Amino acid sequence: MPSIIVGDDKPYSLSLNPILSASGVKGKPVTSLCQESDGILGYIQSVIHEKPETESPFMVLDLGVVMDLMDHWSRMLPTVQPFYAVKCNPNPSLLGTLAALGSSFDCASKAEIEAVLSLGVSSDRIIYANPCKSASHISYAASVGVNITTFDSKEEVKKIRKWHPNCQLLLRIKPPQDSGARNSLGLKYGALLEEVPVLLQAAHDAGLTVIGVSFHIGSGGADAKAYHGAIAAAKSVLETASKLGMPKMHVLDIGGGFSSGTEFDAAAIHVNDALEANFGNEEGITVIGEPGRYFAETAFTLATKVIGKRVRGELREYWINDGIYGCLNCIMFDFARVTCTPLRCSSKHDGEKESKTYSSTVFGPTCDSLDTVLRDHQLMELELEDWLVFPKMGAYTISSGTNFNGFSTSAIPTYLTYSATFVQEKTMF
Repeated sequence: MPSIIVGDDKPYSLSLNPILSASGVKGKPVTSLCQESDGILGYIQSVIHEKPETESPFMVLDLGVVMDLMDHWSRMLPTVQPFYAVKCNPNPSLLGTLAALGSSFDCASKAEIEAVLSLGVSSDRIIYANPCKSASHISYAASVGVNITTFDSKEEVKKIRKWHPNCQLLLRIKPPQDSGARNSLGLKYGALLEEVPVLLQAAHDAGLTVIGVSFHIGSGGADAKAYHGAIAAAKSVLETASKLGMPKMHVLDIGGGFSSGTEFDAAAIHVNDALEANFGNEEGITVIGEPGRYFAETAFTLATKVIGKRVRGELREYWINDGIYGCLNCIMFDFARVTCTPLRCSSKHDGEKESKTYSSTVFGPTCDSLDTVLRDHQLMELELEDWLVFPKMGAYTISSGTNFNGFSTSAIPTYLTYSATFVQEKTMF
């Protein structure tokens, strides 16, 4: 399979050069998925062919997808600066690529801040977007120069005043409209609008500067119309601060929850319309967003090996080497609906079985019966050593997996690819 040699002195596309030299990517092979190949499936088959004895599932990250997504974001939301939500997927190659493309970062813990800073990203490109933080993490943020954070309670103001008195604040509010998202973050975070004056005054009395307001309409399947009410509510917070005689706020954080594809395009229309309606005449307003799923979900593909099989009449039951306690935890915690493509790699296959499908159950590798990936799913006959490939596996997968039963999610390797055809290629030796 043709591969790009990162660090080689051969000239590449100008748009790709910063990616190949980015922290987290530099020094790693990046394989070009040329048009005449079978794309991502062809690449996965080549990895399996080269390492037939492998017992580990693996991820494939397509850097070309990430680049295309950033380009699309810039065209659809030109006034919104992305702060990638690290919690969604902290893969160093993804973080380094996004940094090279100009993204800033939304971090929610000391470890996430450390991960971003380790890639050479400056601290002024990080927002500590967690409304409830431990004192030691606030102190750490102060020590490394991460000087913007969110809050939604008086108790948080007290902690920030003590441990990071120079920090600037964004007041996190609860959107007034339920978006119907699969993950409704308003259950946990966000000040009610009637609480806003008291919280603004508390921050002011503590000597802290509130520079703006943030919200999050929820993640996964949210009704984009909710942006209208949320952005209008944010505008009212700025007006309240002005009435209280506080310095003019200048930052609006519209949160995350964006998906890619048509859902994003629809959301962008609502965001732009709401921004124009509420802030069209405002000068000096910086608008930021916290996309995670948008950049990560479609850029990653998971390859899993069939390690067990049982036949019960017309029912086929298979075991694969990743499951609900690993990357496929997204089925439980992110309410994901996964799909898969079989790769028939076993030498036991014959042509007669290829056209018929069977009702199949797919289990993960652990001893827990909860570890069931698919039920009543139509699959062709599979054998041990075959593989199942799951697309769109970058969001809240490897970042929230476990080591249950000794199956280590953090040990799953990631291979780097690039899907654009204009990249100059060089064969690895």
